[in-house]
Amino acid sequence: MPQLETVLRAYEEVTSKVQNPARIHLRSQESGTPFDFTFEALRPNLFRTTFSSTTHPLPPYPSAAEPAAKIDHTKLVVDKSTSGYALELEDVEVTLEWNNAPCVSLGFVGSKTKLHSDLDYRSYVIDGQGVSHYVQHDRKALHVGLGEKSAPMDLTARGFQISATDSFGYEAYATDPLYKHVPFLVKVTPEGCVGMFSTSHSRGSWAVGSEIDGLWGHFKVYRQDYGGLEEYLLVGRTLKDVVRTYAELVGFPLLGPRWAYGYLSGGYKYTMGDDPPANEQLMDFADKLEQHDIPCSGHQMSSGYSIAEKEPRVRNVFTWNNHRFPNPEEWIEKYHARGIRLLTNIKPFVLDSHPDYKYLVDNNGLFTDPQTKKNAEARLWSAGGGESGIGGHVDFTSPAAYEWWARGVEKLKEQGIDAMWNDNNEYTLPNDNWQLSLQAVPGRRKDAAENKVGLWGRAMQTELMAKASYEGLLRAEGGIRPFVLTRSASVGTLRYACSSWSGDNMTSWESMKASNALSINAGISLMQFYGHDIGGFEGPQPSPELLLRWVQLGCHQIRFAINCFKTSPEDNQAGEVIEPWQYPDIIPNIRAAIKRRYEIMPYIYSLGLESHLTASPPQRWIGWGYESDPEVWTKVLKRGEEQYWFGDTLLIGGVYEPGVDHAKLYLPRKSNDGAFDFGYVNLNAPYEYLAAGQWVTIASQWRDSIPVLAKIGGAIPTGKQVQTRMPGELRPKCQRLEEDDYRGIEIFPPQGSSHDRIFSTTWYEDDGQSAQPKISSWTVSYSSTKEKIIVALKSDAGNVFIPPWTEVVFILPHRDSRYIESAGGSILECVDSSSGRVQYKMLVPEHASRPISNGHP
Repeated sequence: MPQLETVLRAYEEVTSKVQNPARIHLRSQESGTPFDFTFEALRPNLFRTTFSSTTHPLPPYPSAAEPAAKIDHTKLVVDKSTSGYALELEDVEVTLEWNNAPCVSLGFVGSKTKLHSDLDYRSYVIDGQGVSHYVQHDRKALHVGLGEKSAPMDLTARGFQISATDSFGYEAYATDPLYKHVPFLVKVTPEGCVGMFSTSHSRGSWAVGSEIDGLWGHFKVYRQDYGGLEEYLLVGRTLKDVVRTYAELVGFPLLGPRWAYGYLSGGYKYTMGDDPPANEQLMDFADKLEQHDIPCSGHQMSSGYSIAEKEPRVRNVFTWNNHRFPNPEEWIEKYHARGIRLLTNIKPFVLDSHPDYKYLVDNNGLFTDPQTKKNAEARLWSAGGGESGIGGHVDFTSPAAYEWWARGVEKLKEQGIDAMWNDNNEYTLPNDNWQLSLQAVPGRRKDAAENKVGLWGRAMQTELMAKASYEGLLRAEGGIRPFVLTRSASVGTLRYACSSWSGDNMTSWESMKASNALSINAGISLMQFYGHDIGGFEGPQPSPELLLRWVQLGCHQIRFAINCFKTSPEDNQAGEVIEPWQYPDIIPNIRAAIKRRYEIMPYIYSLGLESHLTASPPQRWIGWGYESDPEVWTKVLKRGEEQYWFGDTLLIGGVYEPGVDHAKLYLPRKSNDGAFDFGYVNLNAPYEYLAAGQWVTIASQWRDSIPVLAKIGGAIPTGKQVQTRMPGELRPKCQRLEEDDYRGIEIFPPQGSSHDRIFSTTWYEDDGQSAQPKISSWTVSYSSTKEKIIVALKSDAGNVFIPPWTEVVFILPHRDSRYIESAGGSILECVDSSSGRVQYKMLVPEHASRPISNGHP
């Protein structure tokens, strides 16, 4: 894009009709067109700025609705002058000066360090059809967010496009953009954090200190290609505070159904089969899962099911290939009988051979080319690798197109399909001037007259596609939690699509390592039900060692899926797949890793519920909650590649090179509360206890496990090592699964006395599928001496959900032979000869009057 900057310097205050002392309105007439700048405090930690004119309107379809101001005026201090403005809101201090251009500064009261300051003389800038915002840059700070960006986690000194594209086989440390459009950047320091969030769907860019100028020094700049700026500034003491505030503004993460947290299988090849037909090949896959005793909760049906039987043999969304699937409903029931749910791949474009193409053209359901005044056509992916045909993208601002899509989803759901897989939805349209229908855009601003896709943004279509998919699922089965999996996402997409992944990654050790950094930034950006295609989507087949290492890592992430399309010279149409049993020598190791995932499913699902309630991501940077430890701010740990927190209790490492049998990890220490840090316990042999605040080397033989450590004082709720049915299960076929009637609690007390300290952990449960869940919680607490562990279990007073388990089994770490005593109620020792771990059983409070069952569950 050409650079056409104009810096407006002469501003005057405009008398506002809104009587709010925490709001100011400035105007400049310099450019010939009045430009307005506004600043407003909405909360003590949330501020909104705008920079716009009639030629540069505010985002016509903002990705977040403007919240009402909630300011306690008794805690507001305002100091105003002719060219300046200062206020204090509780512990946040703000200054705004406009001698040359509006410049905002933010910090905490009493601190000499400013967390955020605009760049003097060049802050809010007109730039052609768009705008730019320049900010002073702190080179020592950690910068995170932006949805999904190439590794490492720290975005400092790097430049990024705010756009989305189909980046098939991308380089995990270099490719940009990837699949997400999320203009949310967070500066993180030990003193505090500031988030910057633009509500525009327009393309743009973020230079996070990657540009340096002798005159302007070190700065970072957000450039937006079209329209005016609406930006929110979020202030917090910690990263957790800012992420929570961001969720309060844009919406908390959606819940997925419990089954979606299990192993999701996939592979393009399975639905491309003609001889034998795909339905038989997929039943064979299900047979092999049972043969190898590998639990599986869902299968991602790639788009081969919708490829036409006759020429042209291309994808026709919402249709079935009747040769590959002669009776879809009957086949779906067979899969449900195995306990496997189904996601169907749906793509938001139609080729000109689609049976409904003419309907969409006639009803303004595709984009319009302003030169020809006809439907805008482009070359689109049609069948195999790199093959294409002529067609058009669905315009979801068209009422006819939106309804056509929602009805298509509804029909698939009625046939028995459980969830939608919104794919290839980056909207890589070739022309910013293509026109939209704009007849079905709820929440649009009235002052946006232009209907060019560049102004409204391609990412808006991604959001509306998710909305239509979500609505179609609800129409077919109201009351059941819709599950929409999306490859691309904008900020607003996450209000309808609960899950995403890192797209078409490559098979390599480097890609596996980079996936951790992508996950952490995704979680900070509220994509928290997020994961990767285990083993790599494209590229060569993984070696046995790489596949097992990746499965071990993926089993400790919130979304676990093995899905791929590996380009094959023998078959460009179907490609190759990765299967858990493709290397017979490691099948027992793969099985053990996946079964352990199912065993800790109550912990994993609880993290999903916690994400929905609090916006804390399940997969977290190692410094999350440990900001006072100076080591977490070192360059190697700010990269976010080799270790992470999985919830509060589990610290996960990895091995990222072949032939390596150990890993180096840092064990963060909490040193700001004055309490003794009891450290960690290795959950794998030799099960050693390790002090916090040190780097350690953990033995990690590749056939055994990656490093998995537990924080002393934590707890993990566990279940059976198989797939169990959800308590609210309605599918008759799926009710054949085992009942989820066992709950263990792995606790990790200090080796000796806890010195009167009582540790506590809360976990969450619900029925696993309700659209309006009744989330209940239980808190386990314990203390220890050298001889015994004293435990207690408390149910939240507001619990409504009644679980199928009535007892809990407390499980001590390996080699801890102390006995367990209940702080209230009876407790019974039970023997588990298979693990050799001390276990004690007690009743949950709701069933405390009944006797404890004998034996191990």
